[in-house]
Amino acid sequence: MLLTLTEKAVDKVKDYATTNDKYKGKSLRIFVQGGGCSGYQYGFAFDDQKDGDEIISGSDDVQVLVDPQSAQFLKGAVVDFIEDLRGSGFTVQNPNASGGCGCGSSFSCG
Repeated sequence: MLLTLTEKAVDKVKDYATTNDKYKGKSLRIFVQGGGCSGYQYGFAFDDQKDGDEIISGSDDVQVLVDPQSAQFLKGAVVDFIEDLRGSGFTVQNPNASGGCGCGSSFSCG
């Protein structure tokens, strides 16, 4: 499997889709792009464009979209949703990342 969503992450995606009309009928897109203080950063968006993407069916009718370029960075990753004193958001535990930064939103490979 390319990546896994925790139960908390699945619940949050479903919550967004049921409480906000702009997310209804859309899939969660997880992507990697250049940037951040360590070279790469994760991105999350709701999207209905699926051309050329790998579709990962999550549990409970949650679909995740990953483009082919991002897929190479996300093999074996676990996506979670956290809520703590610093805020809330999706996080990625990535076995392919060789380093990260203090903000937790960027990583390096290699």
